[in-house]
Amino acid sequence: MTDIELGALAAEIALEAGELAARRRREGVHLAATKSTLADIVTDADREVEALIRDRLAAERPDDGFLGEESGAAGGTSGLTWVVDPIDGTVNYSYGIPAYSVSIAVVEGEPEPEAWAGVAAAVCAPGLGELFTAVRGEGAWHDGARLAVTTETPAGALLATGFGYDPSTHDGDLATVRRVMTMARDLRRMGSAAIDLSYVAAGRLDGFFERGLNPWDFAAGAILVGEAGGAVSRIDTDAPRPLLFAGGPDVHARLAGLLAAG
Repeated sequence: MTDIELGALAAEIALEAGELAARRRREGVHLAATKSTLADIVTDADREVEALIRDRLAAERPDDGFLGEESGAAGGTSGLTWVVDPIDGTVNYSYGIPAYSVSIAVVEGEPEPEAWAGVAAAVCAPGLGELFTAVRGEGAWHDGARLAVTTETPAGALLATGFGYDPSTHDGDLATVRRVMTMARDLRRMGSAAIDLSYVAAGRLDGFFERGLNPWDFAAGAILVGEAGGAVSRIDTDAPRPLLFAGGPDVHARLAGLLAAG
């Protein structure tokens, strides 16, 4: 498959998975487990949606690797890996807040964020009725329109962030917010990193930062931002909770200066 064909496959499966997630949300959410803390939940729908994605990819791309939030990693022989978050924003999903998404990326190289190259991505937010897509060298898109990050923030940058589920990390996260607010117009906290990054790509947000994200949380969104003319970086990658930040060139540079000083 070409990169464009891989992108089309990602979009097709993301839409199908999004429809399943939305249908299960209408039927009623059932908690399956907790993960790192009591607040970090998994629903039956998370597992069912990931199984759908994994089965579809196994049928279409049997030689590719897979890295999913719920079912873990499986190696491949093609040099490509699909990085999947079946429901990003599970707490929103469980409460009936529509800011949740299906995030699918295909990357080239070792299945490590610092080593791979993004090939294509799709982020489907079924509760919001939106699909964001990107293909390497072909741009990022939404509803037939090419996306572009913001380049000027005369009133200050509209930023988004997220917090970890472990209460012991909240003081550090709030300290980061205090540093970053010196350049901010305002702050948003939506609960889905994939949507936050999609909104940066679309120019709806000027920038985003968050500690402790897993690869499946940001793989697709990072491709979107890059293809929309922005930049995504991670620092403290040897620490338990690396810090990711993204934005247009100017916002990214200012975030880098503020966050490196923390």
